[in-house]
Amino acid sequence: MSIKLFVGNLSFNATKDQIRDLFAAHGTVVETDVVTDKFSGRPRGFGFVTMETQEGADAAVLALNGKDLDGRALTVNIARPREERPPRSGGGGGYGGGRDRRSDQGGRS
Repeated sequence: MSIKLFVGNLSFNATKDQIRDLFAAHGTVVETDVVTDKFSGRPRGFGFVTMETQEGADAAVLALNGKDLDGRALTVNIARPREERPPRSGGGGGYGGGRDRRSDQGGRS
């Protein structure tokens, strides 16, 4: 059973290979993902590493949480499942919520 780890506070220069090598010292790395902005393509400063075993994941968390990489202290912990989000509706121009003002006109529609 593979274990996914969250890796935060990454340098914007960190590469998948650099992160894979860092975590491989603690167990078999199944997958490495550096999250990028979908519009600019630039790194967002965090990513995920999937370790093959629980033992490898635990060893990586203990060894790497707080470790300095490119002048930044890494945050490494077991990734939480992604929260369900309601589907986004299209349109609206960025204005949402609020009340329907038509109902505030003394019963007139």
